[in-house]
Amino acid sequence: MWRTICRFLLFKFMGWKNCNTQEIPEKCLICVAPHTSNWDFFIGKLYYAALGRTSQFLMKKEWFFWPLGILFRSMGGIPVERSKKHSLTDQLAEIAIKSDKFSLAVTPEGTRSRVEKWKRGFYYIALKAKLPILLFAIDFPTKRIVCTETLIPSGDVERDMKRVMDYYSQFTGKNPELFQVEKIEIQENNEESQNVKTGN
Repeated sequence: MWRTICRFLLFKFMGWKNCNTQEIPEKCLICVAPHTSNWDFFIGKLYYAALGRTSQFLMKKEWFFWPLGILFRSMGGIPVERSKKHSLTDQLAEIAIKSDKFSLAVTPEGTRSRVEKWKRGFYYIALKAKLPILLFAIDFPTKRIVCTETLIPSGDVERDMKRVMDYYSQFTGKNPELFQVEKIEIQENNEESQNVKTGN
């Protein structure tokens, strides 16, 4: 019943389109961008509910006051204590490894404001737990929820992150002026450069 309601609200009433070509496994990390508005959270939760699935998400601990804390936890919210110096990525990776099902949605920009450097925590969680990263985009001008690429972390963080940036550069958030993909330049090592020059 709830799935039917969410499908009606998102796809019929609001006019959004599902453009996902990737299989969503039982254990995965959902990367979501652009993130420029509170509407992103609402649309994302509606979308996943419309698929009949549930996912967890990270949120500032300050938001988990009564009675909102009860609501956010019931929706899959995980409170984050940003002031403490503990490895949240290690904790979440361990949870993922031990779980039969694990789906965590993250917004690597980390804020709705414009940023030049995206957070890498989601990548390290996926790398440590051997999870695929599904690249989901909420494209407001076309009202499309798009996922056409799955990233398997290779361990080469910057090269993989450049692939993430190249992917998201084609999408536009609700507030375009607040979205910027990170500029990443990949420096080839001397051996690779020499092979290119010599044709080896």
